[in-house]
Amino acid sequence: MKALILAGGKGTRFLEETNTRPKPMIEINGKPMLLHIIEQYIRFGIFEFIILGGYKIEVIHNYFKNKKLNNDGDYFYKEKGITIKILETGLETQTGGRVKKAKDYLDDTFLLTYGDGLANVNISESIKFHEKQNRLATVTAVRPPARFGSLTIDGESVISFGEKISTNEGWINGGFFVLNKKVLNFIDGDETIFEKKPLEELASSNNLSAFKHNGFFYPVDTIREKEIVENLISNNKLSWLND
Repeated sequence: MKALILAGGKGTRFLEETNTRPKPMIEINGKPMLLHIIEQYIRFGIFEFIILGGYKIEVIHNYFKNKKLNNDGDYFYKEKGITIKILETGLETQTGGRVKKAKDYLDDTFLLTYGDGLANVNISESIKFHEKQNRLATVTAVRPPARFGSLTIDGESVISFGEKISTNEGWINGGFFVLNKKVLNFIDGDETIFEKKPLEELASSNNLSAFKHNGFFYPVDTIREKEIVENLISNNKLSWLND
């Protein structure tokens, strides 16, 4: 089964780093987020990847070349049974359009996620869940991370203060999709934002399931969020990243 990773956006909220590289190539604890995500899939036996590139795609090419992966044709790398294809999907293409550009490489079922979020999602369980639901699409639902320090107040006194990792209310789109190839029929073209019309129509037609993930999830959109994740790693709270 192939995993697609969206890695072509400009990352305008992270200009301190994205002026020289695409956001998935920003390093977390000395390793690009893109590689952390690839390794999460590998833990569950997923070895074929298509990187949906665009903005500064050459940085991704150069990274894998410097890792001395074998070059087997244009933008295609192999090592130890792992294959990585870097697909040029255009600078201005939206998320849905990027996915559709990979149609010639996809099997009936494929995986998709974003290149800027770390999570310890159980990929195998999400696939099993998707198969049982018998719908066209499954999204991993996660708790939204809290971006501010939490306060517990008793009267006028703060009785505890801390940086929360996630809230206990509500669910949001955490990526880590499992998709039937038929979802491409819901994508019109390059201008289609996957999170708009395609997912809305899949939901309204009862073709979208939610795999609930209560474990770790954190998007990295800013320097502050990068620092939070790196601090968690340094304090051994994300040991699964080094498994």
